[in-house]
Amino acid sequence: MENLVQTALQNVNFAAIMPSVVLACFSMGLLLIVAFSRRGATAPVAWISLLALATTAFSAFYAWNHPEAGFAGHVVLDNFGVFFTFVVLIAAALTILMSDGYLKREGYPVGEFYPLVLFCTVGAMIMATGTDLMTIFLGLEVLSVSLYILAGFFRGQKRSNEAGLKYFLLGAFSTGFLLYGMALIYGVTGTTNLVDIAGFYAQTPEAVTNIVSVAGMLLMSTGFLFKIAIAPFHMWTPDVYEGAPTPVTAFMSAGPKAAAFAAFMRILLVSMGSMHDTWQSTLWVLAVLTMVTGNFIALNQTNLKRMLAYSSIAHAGYALVGLVAANEIGVSGVLYYMLAYTFMNIGAFAVLVLIGKQGEDNLTLDGFRGLGYKRPLLAVLLSICLFSLMGIPPTAGFSGKFYIFAGAVEAGYIWLAILGVLNSAVSLYYYLRVMVFMYFKDAEEEFDWVRLMPGATICVVVSVIVVLYMGILPGSIMSLARQALF
Repeated sequence: MENLVQTALQNVNFAAIMPSVVLACFSMGLLLIVAFSRRGATAPVAWISLLALATTAFSAFYAWNHPEAGFAGHVVLDNFGVFFTFVVLIAAALTILMSDGYLKREGYPVGEFYPLVLFCTVGAMIMATGTDLMTIFLGLEVLSVSLYILAGFFRGQKRSNEAGLKYFLLGAFSTGFLLYGMALIYGVTGTTNLVDIAGFYAQTPEAVTNIVSVAGMLLMSTGFLFKIAIAPFHMWTPDVYEGAPTPVTAFMSAGPKAAAFAAFMRILLVSMGSMHDTWQSTLWVLAVLTMVTGNFIALNQTNLKRMLAYSSIAHAGYALVGLVAANEIGVSGVLYYMLAYTFMNIGAFAVLVLIGKQGEDNLTLDGFRGLGYKRPLLAVLLSICLFSLMGIPPTAGFSGKFYIFAGAVEAGYIWLAILGVLNSAVSLYYYLRVMVFMYFKDAEEEFDWVRLMPGATICVVVSVIVVLYMGILPGSIMSLARQALF
């Protein structure tokens, strides 16, 4: 027993989980602060949340080029983990910036919103740095439970209740697939550590084609594909995105999605490299199906939150193209794209927060008639975000798609790259349609309810600046993405 305790103590390295520990401590402290604060006093909680995220980013920064491993190799804070940690921290910070005024406008100035966002971020960080199936699952559950609550946060609204319930039921169902797949992989390999799994398959080539191994890999992938919203596991996305509070929708589309991509990429590229041919051909089909499904269904949407939901599905398909390529430029392109997508998508949702009335019934195409003349600054900012989502230069969206499709071409997936470009062309219709209503339709209202809430305005301006910077000078961020490859 003494030897076991000694071994456990030697394997503990809190430096490997320090960012998660810092943010978790802030989150628990915030819960106590909220419990003893008067209802409606949410601004101090929001600012403390931003301080928590900044402190966490500072603690993670020190691990760049100085990887820390701990807990018997179950967690590794390497460049890859640090990169995705920053992506989810940025997504959380932008979400918190746009939330305070929004919650007060909607009549839900509840301080618990912010600790929930932080706990969700903790789960995402654990997923990004986990190198063991059980660690990744732990992070996924911390993330998911917080998101279930956030999706149904507006208890008095039927749409929000429906969003929370649908997300909970389908999320729990997908978790069953994930766990069953992990159990099958463990049954074959005798370990849950990603490096050890890879070593087992390298030493036992016949296990690669074992039906149990293949079934385990496919079932495990199903759980991640649900979180990423890959077709045909995307059906929860439009209803949940439309019904959830808009800042929550923005966060779900960026932070948790990036974390799920991080964990999925680690599992496939590190532990399932021997099954490369199997999962690559499967993901090829799913990438095409996802791009086509997201883009073509988005063509008929008049509600902007639903349109951006289907757009999010299509963008997950674009990112999957880089994973199919599985080469340096393709994988680093996925990292770049996750960061770019965080800014351009959250920026678009922040404009919706500023324009929306209480209840957000005006977030339709007709509700945007004449916005370009009545509120020209907001219309321009939204247009830049939409241009980036289209992939029009000189925006981050163009650079991200360029790297991803270049990776596919280099890997020999020329038709996949061509289909990606054609799908991007299809997306022009529904993005440009928003601009047509803003600039070429007569205004039916004066938009006199629009107030430039400070937090949401800062969120939009920062997002647009970064989107343009990453589009005009993509080299610096792409260099960091290349350094983050494991």
